[in-house]
Amino acid sequence: MPYGQQPGPAPVYAEPPAAPRRSVLRSVLSLVLTLAAIVVASYLLRTFVFQSYEIPSASMEETIMTGDLVFSEKVSYRFGDPEPGQIVTFQDPEIPSRTLIKRVIATEGQTVDLRDGNVYIDGVRQFEPYTDDKPSYPLTGGADVTYPYTVPSGELWVMGDNRTNSQDSRYFGSVPVSSVSGKAVLVYWPLDQFGLLE
Repeated sequence: MPYGQQPGPAPVYAEPPAAPRRSVLRSVLSLVLTLAAIVVASYLLRTFVFQSYEIPSASMEETIMTGDLVFSEKVSYRFGDPEPGQIVTFQDPEIPSRTLIKRVIATEGQTVDLRDGNVYIDGVRQFEPYTDDKPSYPLTGGADVTYPYTVPSGELWVMGDNRTNSQDSRYFGSVPVSSVSGKAVLVYWPLDQFGLLE
């Protein structure tokens, strides 16, 4: 320093700010892991617990309306087979990539008969309030279904509640229990239709 010059303030050197890279990287990694967990959980729930379906036709009206969104749960039938009266989702026997929804009317060994628009199981006329008194007549044009019809081992006889507008076992015959993907339990949309299925 030259003689007589007053010392100035010590120079201030700016320190580089702490690199935010690590925190940004952590945030991105956390987001990716969270999204991956959601995708995996969604896949597992959809595969093993429940599935949502939009109903494309009127075959289950008035129980389930066209356009309703329905949950079908997949747990019950891991511990037992479908029973008469339950509404099930199953693989379409004619178009395997398509899922149908119908009501189980009879199970293996039971005999189905259609007389005068009524359903008889093992000779007993069935009380079916869900059909709104629509008649249950045989259908033509599909499989060669003749009555009385005894449901084969490992199969189910299924019918839509809208008996005058449903292609069901009257059309394609009984369906394998193994083709059932779940038990329809709830209409969740629209809200005015919200409720458990019976």
